[in-house]
Amino acid sequence: MTDSRKTLILTGASRGIGHATVKRFSTAGWRVITCSRQPFPEDCPWDAGPEDHIVVDLASSDDTHKAIAVMREKLKSHGSRLDALINNAAISPKLAGGARMNSIDTSEDDWKTVFQINFFASIMLARGLLNELKQAKGAVVNVTSIAGSKVHPFAGAAYSTSKAALAALTREMAHDFGPLGVRVNAISPGEIETSILSPGTEKIIPQIPLRRLGQPEEVAKAIYFLCTDASSYVSGAELHINGGQHV
Repeated sequence: MTDSRKTLILTGASRGIGHATVKRFSTAGWRVITCSRQPFPEDCPWDAGPEDHIVVDLASSDDTHKAIAVMREKLKSHGSRLDALINNAAISPKLAGGARMNSIDTSEDDWKTVFQINFFASIMLARGLLNELKQAKGAVVNVTSIAGSKVHPFAGAAYSTSKAALAALTREMAHDFGPLGVRVNAISPGEIETSILSPGTEKIIPQIPLRRLGQPEEVAKAIYFLCTDASSYVSGAELHINGGQHV
């Protein structure tokens, strides 16, 4: 039987922003196909099952291509249409003790791995699922970062430059995918209160006009906006979700 629900594919679903995003869309009645390096959790807090979870290592190009084939197969039950793709998965390696990895410290292998996950996987997934996105006149949301526009005290050089590249890619994709009826936008989070915050993040709070950290749910609501008809004429944008920190 054809599934009549709108369908979302989300990478990096196991924690933080990804976790909150799954709950936001699931609550709204969407079918959410989750992707992460971790297996499906038995205590999953949203209405989903292991049949809609894909274990994939986005650091591997081959594994990513295999996962795309699995995604397309799963979408057949939905008439082979995809309403939204959210490229959220990312890594930010640290030195011993959580220290920032600058452009000198970062090894060649780390540069390549970070870019494969944070940048290349996003365009690989979008191109691999283009027919399904076209059929639904769907939306793509790339998750960039405030670190992509300036040197950050905690985010490493490879992470920051990969996010800057992803912001540029978002503009290119909006230009190329737009004539096909597919909108492409980015959200750029600032300091969001998750389990992976670096020690010392609280020192940044006085620099944030709203004087607080953001919550994952606040980012999820912005992503939801960019995937629905409420943003039907928005494409090529990068939405800053940082309490005014970028100003």
